[in-house]
Amino acid sequence: MTRLSPSEDKAERIAIGKVGAVHGIRGEVRIIPLTDFVDRFMKMNVVMVGNEPLHIESCRYHKQFVLLKFREYPTREDAMHLNGRLLTIARDEVTPLDEGEYYTFDIIGLTVFDLDGNELGRVDNILRTGSNDVYQVHSKDGKEVLIPALKSVVKAIDIAQGKMIVDLLEETEDAR
Repeated sequence: MTRLSPSEDKAERIAIGKVGAVHGIRGEVRIIPLTDFVDRFMKMNVVMVGNEPLHIESCRYHKQFVLLKFREYPTREDAMHLNGRLLTIARDEVTPLDEGEYYTFDIIGLTVFDLDGNELGRVDNILRTGSNDVYQVHSKDGKEVLIPALKSVVKAIDIAQGKMIVDLLEETEDAR
C-alpha cells in the first residue's frame, strides 16, 4: 500500500499541503492537504513555505480544508501572498508507516526487476484505481508496463537499494 505525499525534492523536503485562498478577514488561509495524515497539522508549530519558516498560530478544519493562521502573515492582505505555495517538512519528519507500506515518493524512481533479475524499467507514476494502486513502469526502450500493487505480484521492495522485484507471470496466470 502506498501513501500520498508528493515531494518537491526527494532528498530534502516533502510537500504536505498547498496554500489556497484566504479564509475570512483574520489572515487564515485554506490549506489543501497533500498528505494522508491530515491530523499532523494540529501538532505542528512551524512549517516551511518555500525557504521561509512560518509559525502556526492557529489550526482548525473546515470541510476538506485545513485552516491555518501564520504569525508572519497576520492580516488577510498579507496572507493573500501565500496563495499557491507548498507547505513542506523535512524528510525525517514524515509519519512512520507500518511494515509493508511505502510513500509514493519512495516508490517513484525505483528500478523494477522480474524474478530472473531482468530489468523492466523505472516506476514513473502511481495510478490510483480504487481497488489497488498500479505502478506505471517505463523501460529504457520506451515500453510501458503496468504493475498492480498486489502482494501476489510485488515480491520485494528495497527502498535503500532503489529496487522492486515483481512476479508478472503469477498475475498473468491469475487472469486466466
